[in-house]
Amino acid sequence: GDPTAYHMGRLTLNPLKHLDPLGTLCMLVFGFGWAKPVPINTRNFRNPKRDMALSAAAGPMANFTLGVISAILLGFFSAYYSYLHYTTDGFLTSFVYWVIQFCYLSASYNFLLMVFNLIPIPPFDGSRIALVFLSPKHYFGIMRYERQIMAGLLIALFALDWLFDFSPFSWVASQLTWQIETPISDFFWNKIFLPKLL
Repeated sequence: GDPTAYHMGRLTLNPLKHLDPLGTLCMLVFGFGWAKPVPINTRNFRNPKRDMALSAAAGPMANFTLGVISAILLGFFSAYYSYLHYTTDGFLTSFVYWVIQFCYLSASYNFLLMVFNLIPIPPFDGSRIALVFLSPKHYFGIMRYERQIMAGLLIALFALDWLFDFSPFSWVASQLTWQIETPISDFFWNKIFLPKLL
């Protein structure tokens, strides 16, 4: 029920309206960045505490939905790609291969963003969701150290990636992708494509 984003021209698919200059620069230089936050006016909420959490959950839920859809499509096209190897060769096989790559990136990046944004510390969406479960005293006590927490998290993530070539968020995103893709691929292969070859 909050029309703030609409009045500020942010309800658009035009990416230029959502770019944050510093976040975009960091994306280009470090491969990690951010967009402008969604503008919200809590005075428009009936229940500010609950509705703020619902608004914050909308982003991760959108990422989850897109991730699941992409992983399902990945499963279907993976099975179809295997089928094409037995029946044809050429343009269609190459096209399906690139569709698979797109679906994998779409699934893994959406799951990555979902997990990353659910971190229950400021300024991530998870911190707004945590507001429902924490007392105002504890929540605002944590919020006082938002910048320090953010800096510490980024240092820890870069250290993990640099020292051990490991990102916990990427690992979780990859696992979610394959946990959905594998049974879907097996289903389409066994029920549709394999019978056509027999």
